[in-house]
Amino acid sequence: QRYVREKLFEYVVPPAIEGIPEAKAEYLQAMEEDQRHYQRLTQLLKEKYIEEMRGQGKVDERAAEKRAIEDARFVLPNSCATKLICTMNARSLLNFFTHRCCNRAQWEIRGLAVEMLRQAREAAPHIFEKAGPPCLRGSCPEGKMSCGQAAQVREKFSSL
Repeated sequence: QRYVREKLFEYVVPPAIEGIPEAKAEYLQAMEEDQRHYQRLTQLLKEKYIEEMRGQGKVDERAAEKRAIEDARFVLPNSCATKLICTMNARSLLNFFTHRCCNRAQWEIRGLAVEMLRQAREAAPHIFEKAGPPCLRGSCPEGKMSCGQAAQVREKFSSL
């Protein structure tokens, strides 16, 4: 997160929280509170930076705001939505899919990995036809930590 404008920040509601009305209400209340803290910190910091600039004889309100929102962002929650750009070669993508398409991967990165794999298979089917979690190509390397759903995983990835 580089910075977020003072308007409402976007955030992700985890599915487990979404499914429990009381938990969702608590979560939304926490996001609103975080937004209030963020806005107040931004205001206080911007005033501080403008005052510093005034002492140096040159006030740049945009620069003061940029510094303020970059510092105030530290109060934002982990659930803030962000834009992400990454580049990977085919070898790195295959490794990424092996680790992040697995049911043991965190739900959010797993969802991203599965969608990326779907698009990669569309773009280069020969390279990515066997890509995905390790249980597609043999037994699960997780041992006792396995999800135990290899058959369901194989079916899911065969229809991507």
